[in-house]
Amino acid sequence: MASEVWYAGSRSSSPNTSYVASMLEAFDAAGFAEMIKPSDTVAIKIHCGEWNNTAYLRPVYARALADRIKDLGGRPFAAETTTLTYGPHCSRATELDVRMTAERNGFTSATLGCPFIVADGWSGTDDVIIDLPEGYILKEAYIAKAIAYADVLIVLTHFKGHPLGVVGGALKNLGIGAQSQRGKHNVHMGGHPKYGLGATTHFHPERCLGKNECPVWELCDNCCPYNLFHVKDDTIEWEREKCTGCMGHIDVNTWCGVFDFPREPVEMCQPAIADACLATVKAVGKDKVGYINMALDVSPMCDCMGFADTPVVPHIGVLAGKDPVAIDQACLDKVREAHGILGSRAEDAGVADPGMKKLEVASPIHGGMSEEAQINTAELIGLGSKEYELRAIETPPEKFFGFPADTRPLRQRFASLYEKEVPFPIDKYEGQGFKRVEEVDYEKVK
Repeated sequence: MASEVWYAGSRSSSPNTSYVASMLEAFDAAGFAEMIKPSDTVAIKIHCGEWNNTAYLRPVYARALADRIKDLGGRPFAAETTTLTYGPHCSRATELDVRMTAERNGFTSATLGCPFIVADGWSGTDDVIIDLPEGYILKEAYIAKAIAYADVLIVLTHFKGHPLGVVGGALKNLGIGAQSQRGKHNVHMGGHPKYGLGATTHFHPERCLGKNECPVWELCDNCCPYNLFHVKDDTIEWEREKCTGCMGHIDVNTWCGVFDFPREPVEMCQPAIADACLATVKAVGKDKVGYINMALDVSPMCDCMGFADTPVVPHIGVLAGKDPVAIDQACLDKVREAHGILGSRAEDAGVADPGMKKLEVASPIHGGMSEEAQINTAELIGLGSKEYELRAIETPPEKFFGFPADTRPLRQRFASLYEKEVPFPIDKYEGQGFKRVEEVDYEKVK
């Protein structure tokens, strides 16, 4: 049976057709309000963006959802999790790091109208283990506790590309974003005997210039939090059998060819994302999870990158539903149908024409990776259906999406104030208010 996916396009002509209004209308149309009972704790799963990333969703979307949830009697909180220690200078690997990055990017209790919670705790180990016999590759998953124990979960996702998952949608927001740091090691194949980094990496210590000649050798020596790299005078040693797959070496000893980034753990990450997403849904309850995909600023890379490239396609719009497989498939189809943006990775790769697979070419760290592997796995393990029916979101014109603090029309709001102090100096220059030239030659300056 086809799943319902509620959709509002990218064009806006009034406050009632703004992206915020469309998101709130999608929330109601998809039946999310019926999931929330008075006093329910409601997790809004967000991505707060990496340090210096600018493509992540603006905090106003989470704020609008929090306000709506409070109107329903729920107790909302915005939830984010710690990351692996990927890269030599990661910015979200502890709760302190996450909070500092989130605040810099605008996510605070003041802007969100609700608490901001790092759901897996100080070092990413505050989690709940979910048994997963139906998993395609993962047979257990580690879900961030504050998410797993929420009464209701609203998954607010910036739909985009992803270097490992190829697609960064609702499945990824839970399959990676709702996993604790331990869970992320699990999804990224850390320690796997066949697909882990330690088992699959091609290591070339003979290419290392060592302390004698390499100007950045200390960065390589210090890039592993488990102290598994040891730079010598003219080579480097790696205790690969102890590798956890934390990816701390990214952008250090990969660029010089000493250490490659193998294909196996990257590809296996895709079905693992689907498994871990299912585990999150099992923890909360399938009838208590709703998904909203904001397909705006569809960047080729994830918001966990420390930059944001030109979007591959123009804004797609707002999609919502209770089936993460269907909503991600609908977004992916919309991206394929769209014209690629000139000057983007889609044009660079020759896939800018409508109908071409854009994320599959523009996003992955390895060429030829599938943009459908996550979605296919998720359908295979029973998480949802790729078949969907798009339902248009239409906001009635009589609904009010203006400033909610005072909904009165202008005369009622300002007449008494203007009797006390008028912002227009009507008593000057015979009622004209200001000293200006009466007539100018606009043709001269246009």
